[in-house]
Amino acid sequence: MTAYGTSDRGCRRPTNQDAYALSMREEEGIAVIAVCDGMGGANAGNVASRFALDTFMERIQEQVTARMSREGIERALRDAADAANETVFRLSTRQPEFAGMGTTLVAGVITKEKAMLLNIGDSRAYEIDAKNIMQLTEDHSYVNEMIRQGKLRAEDARTHPNRNLITRAVGVDPRVEADVYEVDLREGEVLLLCSDGLNSMVEDAQIGEIIRRSGDLETAGQALVEAAKLCGGADNITVVLFSRDTSENEPAKHEE
Repeated sequence: MTAYGTSDRGCRRPTNQDAYALSMREEEGIAVIAVCDGMGGANAGNVASRFALDTFMERIQEQVTARMSREGIERALRDAADAANETVFRLSTRQPEFAGMGTTLVAGVITKEKAMLLNIGDSRAYEIDAKNIMQLTEDHSYVNEMIRQGKLRAEDARTHPNRNLITRAVGVDPRVEADVYEVDLREGEVLLLCSDGLNSMVEDAQIGEIIRRSGDLETAGQALVEAAKLCGGADNITVVLFSRDTSENEPAKHEE
């Protein structure tokens, strides 16, 4: 198993309100990866993303094992997301400067037999193989809802004035519903988690091409960030990449 993560402030934001984590339990054949994109005034977005991420990772690590069933992993993912939501919501109601803060969350638990993903908000998961890139998660966003209702063309979503409005977030309400997906991740394929600072700047096809032409995940991750910045870097940019490939020269595993 190979993984790499990186996060960048981008070109226009004064701070980085994204956060990510990756945990490689290689002796058990388990990887846990996650990305959060915080929102809120001043430092509230930083607080939301960091507390949500820390709570989620702590809870999921306590529960998940290599021998768990699909249903067991899904329960663990949902429980960890619920714990993250409770933590952020409690902070937002107790301290006035954090009122209304929240964060997206996209996460994956990968074992030898399966990959399970959880999503809340508009941070995304993609699967990239030798020819294609596929978006695995569905955005919980205003523009995506309009597309589903036939009121907006997909090609117009990128420039819509309300493209940054999300319809679900961790910590905004006492409870939040997460979507869970099961993915067949084969050897040689790459799983990408990212904040919208990447996919709002770089077209999906270009994301796939960058990953395919890069020699390793670290090179790919850095190239994706640079591509987003070259396209304007309007938001924070966070990328986490995972592959089942094994190599003598595995890229460094970073965590923020």
